[in-house]
Amino acid sequence: MSTAPEKFVWTSENEKAAQAHIAKYPDGRQQSAVMPLLDLAQRQNGGHVTQEIMEYIADYLDMPAIRVQEVATFYTMYNHKPIGKHHVQVCGTTPCWLRGSDGIMKACKSKLGIEKGQTTEDGMFTLSEVECAGACVNAPVVAIDDDYFEDLTPETMTELLEKLAKGEEVKPGPQIDRQNSAPFGGPTTLKGDKGEDA
Repeated sequence: MSTAPEKFVWTSENEKAAQAHIAKYPDGRQQSAVMPLLDLAQRQNGGHVTQEIMEYIADYLDMPAIRVQEVATFYTMYNHKPIGKHHVQVCGTTPCWLRGSDGIMKACKSKLGIEKGQTTEDGMFTLSEVECAGACVNAPVVAIDDDYFEDLTPETMTELLEKLAKGEEVKPGPQIDRQNSAPFGGPTTLKGDKGEDA
């Protein structure tokens, strides 16, 4: 005998987090918290939002359900179907494309054995292509879960996926000898003892 799925409600911890988000906005402007509440609900629900969740948030914020749905369907960070444990999001916008994102996508497809929009049979990985990840200087860029991996090659992308599949720790950020988005190889100006150019 099958049972009906449990109705979505905040956990007690997420109820407090939701109220903290709402408190950031002036009285009567609680609807401004729709984006962080959608993110909170998505995390609570294992990585995706449903129609029921969008309606729950609409009631919670006292706003029309269609307005919540408009936000949830406009932004790509909200998933509308279950995703894998690791969500691999390859940036395909021009700067990343010029620096080899096609090769990164090809490496992902080859290693994972899936196409864009699919999830591996073991539920470990979902592969997506996204628009501008906002880290163009370190292109090509891939977001995996909440972390960015930058300055990738097909080889380093494959290594990242292998480590994640084994449950090993991975280092986010640039995958080359670069500090954040500083020039490759280190600073080129203000290198002297007193700040003068060397």
